[in-house]
Amino acid sequence: MTPQTPTPSLGSSPVPASRRAGEARRRGDELLSIGAVLAFLRDDFPEVTISKIRFLEAEGLVEPQRTPSGYRKFSAADVERLAYVLRMQRDHYLPLRVIREHLDAIERGEQPPALPGPDARPGPMEEADRELAGSSSVGGVRLGRAELIAAAEAEERELVEWEAYGLVQPGPDGGYDGEALQIARLVAELGRFGLEPRHLRAMKAAADREVSLVEQVVAPLRRHRNPQTRAHAEATARELATLSVRLHAAMVQAGLRVRT
Repeated sequence: MTPQTPTPSLGSSPVPASRRAGEARRRGDELLSIGAVLAFLRDDFPEVTISKIRFLEAEGLVEPQRTPSGYRKFSAADVERLAYVLRMQRDHYLPLRVIREHLDAIERGEQPPALPGPDARPGPMEEADRELAGSSSVGGVRLGRAELIAAAEAEERELVEWEAYGLVQPGPDGGYDGEALQIARLVAELGRFGLEPRHLRAMKAAADREVSLVEQVVAPLRRHRNPQTRAHAEATARELATLSVRLHAAMVQAGLRVRT
C-alpha cells in the first residue's frame, strides 16, 4: 500500500506555528478578543501590537469574526495564521504577498514553496524588487497615524521628523497609503544604522527628479482621450519606476564594489 503524503497545515508546515497559538488550538472553538490574541502572540513575538494585528487584518491575511457590536473575535486558526505570518516576516524576511501565497497553498492542501534560510537575506536587486512588490500589494491600505507608527515599528517623534523632511506624507484624508508605509519602514531601517532623516534629503531630491522624468514620458499618454491609452500610461509609469529603482540599486552596488 502506497503511503499517503500528509496534507500540510499551519501546524505541520516547515515553520511551526507559535507555541502559544498551539495552546489556543487546544482550547477548542473558543473565540478570543484581540487583546487575548495579543497576549498569546507576545510570548513568541514581543514586538507585536494591536495595531499590527489590525494591519494584517486589513491586508486580508486574517479574517476574524465580528460581534453584532463590531468587536473582533479570533478563532484558534486565526491565531495560528497570525503566528505564521509573523514568523515568516521575522525569520525569513518574506513580504506579505509571498506569505499570502504560502497560506493559500496550505489552505488548498498543497506544500508551500521552500523557505530561505534564516540568514539568507536578499541582495540589493532582490530587495528592491521585493519592496516594489510589497508596495503594490498594500496599495489599497489606509492606515491611521497610530497604525502607521506601529506597522513601521517607530515612534511618534520619528514620524514627526520624517514628515518635516518630506519623506513621509499623509493623504488628504489624513491617512497613509501602502507607499507611505513602505517608505516609513525603510526610513526606520536606515535609522537603525545611524542614518537620520537629514541624511536622506538627497535621496528624496533624487526621487523627485526621477518622478519628473517619468512624468515627461507618460504625460502625453495620460492626456489621451482613449481609456486604454491612459491605462497604458499607468502601466508604463509603474514599469519605469521599477527600472529606475533597479538601476539605482545596481549603481549603488557597483559603486561600493569599486571602493572595496
